[in-house]
Amino acid sequence: MSVMDTGAENRSGELKAAQAALAAEHAAVYGYAVLGGRLTGKPGTQATASYDGHRARRDALVRTVRDLGGAPVVADGAYALPFAVRDPAAAVRLAAVLEDRIGGVYSDLVRATRGTRRREAAGALREAAVRAARWRGTGVAFPGLPEKATASEAAGPAGPGGTH
Repeated sequence: MSVMDTGAENRSGELKAAQAALAAEHAAVYGYAVLGGRLTGKPGTQATASYDGHRARRDALVRTVRDLGGAPVVADGAYALPFAVRDPAAAVRLAAVLEDRIGGVYSDLVRATRGTRRREAAGALREAAVRAARWRGTGVAFPGLPEKATASEAAGPAGPGGTH
């Protein structure tokens, strides 16, 4: 494989990861629009701030995809939610799920990029992890890496081989 082939492969991987992040941001914007109507007071304000943050990330990703030579994926008309959002408790759970999903795609984008784009993706991953922790009331050991979070949670506070 030539250096040129590797460069084209890297751009292709970066574009694919940016498109996935853009699609996830479209879904997050939709999800926050749904859950925001179920929350008032401080949680409602937090949902509005999250909604605005995801809209800004979405718009930045549209530019990134174009800069990488791609046609940005468009938002679906509607998205299937993982569960019904009928009350504030379900709205809070949905917000945490949305942030976990966003963390996963930004983790992939961090791996696929370099330089400024990598720093921006890492910042988005960090923001998603902080928002998820706020919504959930607790953080995870490896945000954006569900297989690591699951293994860590299964091991418990004492860690592998320790006593609980």
